[in-house]
Amino acid sequence: MKQKSLFIALEGIDGSGTSTHSHLLKGFLESKGFKVHLTMEPSESDIGKLVRKYLKDKNVPPAADALLFATDRNLHYHNEIKKKLEDRYIVISDRYLESSIVYQSLQSDKISVEWVMEINKFVALPDITIILDVDPKTALARKEEADLEKFEDNSFLHKVRNLYLSRAKQEGYSIVNSDDIIEFVQEKIQKIILDKLKDLS
Repeated sequence: MKQKSLFIALEGIDGSGTSTHSHLLKGFLESKGFKVHLTMEPSESDIGKLVRKYLKDKNVPPAADALLFATDRNLHYHNEIKKKLEDRYIVISDRYLESSIVYQSLQSDKISVEWVMEINKFVALPDITIILDVDPKTALARKEEADLEKFEDNSFLHKVRNLYLSRAKQEGYSIVNSDDIIEFVQEKIQKIILDKLKDLS
């Protein structure tokens, strides 16, 4: 029986463990015999590299951030993710559209969730979005000060966390508490994915 494609996005505030758990999930699924493609946002494209540079620049206007992320995502989806899904891979993205919806809509009163969704309307939504939830103080303690981005302060991350949780309830996303032993968190993520794969079989 041929493997069916599945598009997974791991989301959460900075320091919630999306990168760690994306890599662990990839290894787990590959051990089960699945073809898996791991990717991330910002992507490895030239636009993605520019986005990373601007993540440390507080002088970049919020709308420019949102438009750059949307441009990078459009390239990312059509040139990488979509092709892998067509080849029946499980694609895991460390961050995707929800990151833009949450972070950019909170950067400015002039940026709405609806507008962020509108400028991202040319990309497909994941089959599964999992929100890794953690207290901002814990998340920030996991990061080196030199690596902090402009979004990473306690007050702003509290707003980000609350909007992620609100969006999760609204959209039916799974929420996993990532302030626990890594192995326990990963087991919960794996169960969500395995249950979805059973539904597809």
